[in-house]
Amino acid sequence: MKTIRNPIRRTALAVGLAVAGSAGMVSASDQPATVSIDRLSMEMALKGAQATVEACREEGIQVGVTVVDRSGDEQVVLRDVLAPDLTLRISKLKAYTALSFNSATSAIEDRGDGALGEVPGLMFGAGGVTIEAGGKTYGAIGVSGAPSGETDEMCARRGAEAVAEELEFL
Repeated sequence: MKTIRNPIRRTALAVGLAVAGSAGMVSASDQPATVSIDRLSMEMALKGAQATVEACREEGIQVGVTVVDRSGDEQVVLRDVLAPDLTLRISKLKAYTALSFNSATSAIEDRGDGALGEVPGLMFGAGGVTIEAGGKTYGAIGVSGAPSGETDEMCARRGAEAVAEELEFL
């Protein structure tokens, strides 16, 4: 490598490299030091879970429902009287999967056919939906216990819609 001995040329080269290297890049100092994440209150999460149970009861079905927060942690878990305890484990998996993929689980069922289907903690059956309002994702609702995943998902959507309607006005 050839050494540049002229100090003016060396300075011009250094400035040129610095400008070229930073073109289009955002420096760390331009980024906020913290990030705020809106979360559902316990009352809003409970409202979504209860609306989900009510939607399934209207169909004559008793289910297990899990609402997970934006981090994928359980926030509310409800099991109707006659729903088996297995419905809680499945509803949690559906809610977590919907949140992780930011999609209703019915829309990604085919992903369970490949390697992702072998990942513990994911469930690619219909019945999980995200809770979204105002362009933000707040969490997800998972349902298990209906005769079909489509019915599970219909109930979950009703619960998510009940919460979203209120969140839109915040």
